[in-house]
Order: sequence, then C-alpha cells, then structure tokens
Amino acid sequence: RSICLKLYFKSQSDRLLEAKTINIDAVDKVLVEKSKRHMHLMFKGIIVKTYKVALGFDPIGHKHFEGDGRTPEGFYTIDWRQHSKRFHKSLHVSYPSRADKASAKTAGKSPGGAIMIHGLGSFNFLGKLHTKKDWTLGCVAVTNEQINEIWNCVPNGTPIEIRP
Repeated sequence: RSICLKLYFKSQSDRLLEAKTINIDAVDKVLVEKSKRHMHLMFKGIIVKTYKVALGFDPIGHKHFEGDGRTPEGFYTIDWRQHSKRFHKSLHVSYPSRADKASAKTAGKSPGGAIMIHGLGSFNFLGKLHTKKDWTLGCVAVTNEQINEIWNCVPNGTPIEIRP
C-alpha cells in the first residue's frame, strides 16, 4: 500500500519554497524531540512530516515511574494500536523496557506502561491549541486529524526514538 505525504521545503529564513507530494510504502521511523515539542515521521533517514506535540505534564527527563508526568526517552517500538472515545486513536509505545522496569522496581514503584501517541478525542475542541501546554500523563498528543494521518502512515513494529 502506498501512502501520500505532502512535503514542504523551506529556506533558512523559514519561507515556503516548494510543496511536493511523495508516495512511500510506510514510515520507517518515528523521532520525537521533546525539547522542541516535535514529532517527525521518517523514511530512509529523511524527515517526511513533522508535527507539533504536547507531552507529559512534567516533560524534563526520562520517565521513571507511573504518575511522574514524564514522557520516556530512548528507543522503543510502536507495538499495537487502538480506537477509543477518550483519545480517538492511539499507537502504543513499547515502554517500559527491561531497564525501565528494573529502575522502577529499585525505587519500589510501578513503571507504568500506557504510553501512547494519541489524538485529542473528547478534547478535540482544543485543536492545535493543545500544544500550548504539556498536559498528558506521559503520552505524545496530536490533533485527531493528525493521528488519522499518523495511523495510516506508521505500521506496528515501527521504531520510535524519543530524545530529550
């Protein structure tokens, strides 16, 4: 199955130079840059789409345990997906890893595990304003329109790297 994505090429002064539509089989990596609040869909090392995102309500640093409000950092996989009324559609991030579980256990806490890339669902009225403040419990949030596009582009098994 082929996926169409519109690419926008910008100059250093950030002015739109050109828009092109490309066909790809599927995105082969997701990259989240927490400090920039960006999520990139990648194909063969090239960023093909970027989304502005909201993160966990306490986003600085790696997630240590359930309830800390942090979005994890590291290398994971998109391992399953679901539809829900609360968040429209979501892709599950394979957090916690063995190391995450061991770290939480040492602290006597649960690592948690429901880390998702998800839409706004019942909060859809916020639209793109949802990125003005980090508000999730550790997930990566995008609009419902954006999660529909991501859902179609990112297959299960896709690697996801979450950087500070």
